[in-house]
Amino acid sequence: MPQEVELWRPWRAMPTPWREMEERMDRLFEEVFGRPWRRLAPVEAAWLPAVELFERDGKLVLRAELPGMKREDITVEVTDDTLTIAGERKAEQEIKEQDYYRCERSYGAFRRQIALPVGVDKSQIKASYKDGVLEVTLPKAKGQEPTKITIQ
Repeated sequence: MPQEVELWRPWRAMPTPWREMEERMDRLFEEVFGRPWRRLAPVEAAWLPAVELFERDGKLVLRAELPGMKREDITVEVTDDTLTIAGERKAEQEIKEQDYYRCERSYGAFRRQIALPVGVDKSQIKASYKDGVLEVTLPKAKGQEPTKITIQ
């Protein structure tokens, strides 16, 4: 029988009382099911891409990390004050659960909504995708410049 390999778990860095409770739950499930109960295969669960939102040349710019995705699998929508990025990252190939030694990548659908700090001119929004990074440029709507208030 092959030696079982411990899957890396980021929650192992949790404070001690929580880690102890999690380890007890692991042992309980392993006693009931007779094997590690946590899946070793890719996680088909919700994930959120890392984003950054900043201002450049009077425009808002959003960048989202979406490695391994195709342009046609990504949607971008803007409402009055919210930018929504959605899509699905699919596993490249099927690998049987017992063949995994380690899996830290996430797959599946995501939907990320970002509140915009100012109004934008929807007719001038541009989006590009290169090297796994989505960049959305959102020009500010006219009259959205901050007004300086004099304190009396």
